[in-house]
Amino acid sequence: MSVIDRVRILVLGDSGVGKTSFVHLAAHNEPLRSPSWTVGCSVDVKLHEYKEGMKDQKTFFVEFWDIGGSHSHRNARPVFYNPFHGAILVHDLTNRKSEKNLHKWVREISVNRRERKDSNSVANPVMPALLGDDFDQESFIGNTSIPYIVIGTKLDQVDDRKTRIEHMASHLGCDEILMDCRQTRYLAAGTSNAVKLSRFYDKAIEMRSKSHKDSFTERFGDPISPILSTKFYSPHQD
Repeated sequence: MSVIDRVRILVLGDSGVGKTSFVHLAAHNEPLRSPSWTVGCSVDVKLHEYKEGMKDQKTFFVEFWDIGGSHSHRNARPVFYNPFHGAILVHDLTNRKSEKNLHKWVREISVNRRERKDSNSVANPVMPALLGDDFDQESFIGNTSIPYIVIGTKLDQVDDRKTRIEHMASHLGCDEILMDCRQTRYLAAGTSNAVKLSRFYDKAIEMRSKSHKDSFTERFGDPISPILSTKFYSPHQD
């Protein structure tokens, strides 16, 4: 039996927006009857068929890393941020501030990712001062290689969707799903929402493959380029 590869997805958002309820529905295709607060991080898993129906179809484990949204645990969160291959941003449609705060979550993981990439030493788990209000959001928003998808929860409690003033998905150039996490029909197979999620998982898997390739190249050099000078190297010809 072959080993099934894994892809790590961060699930981010303020406390109480419904991250855990969304993860449970996405992973198990059933609503979570008694949701609770997440302290630190909880992990759930589902199987996903990458490029389903195509000749290069492959099975992956999608790991949902549901990160606790408490501000008091902010400095401890980066321990869960590396490595990751995509991020699900969750906000509460009845709480406009929760969508506005998604910018802060993007800044947090982006700065942490950059700090780890730029340094060969172990990153300091305390977030740098760059996370202040003067941080340049344009350095990351709409200009990032990280796959994102935005989830708006508690759709059943919203009377007028046109009152929304934040559109995080458009800033990131990603898909958005508006849903009620207590209803399985919102993620039912074949629906547009299920297609959006599947497409997001595929992008995260491709991000994982790219990260592995870049890591190999950084350590051993480009395997495509000849190690020897062309003076001493001649490609094999049949």
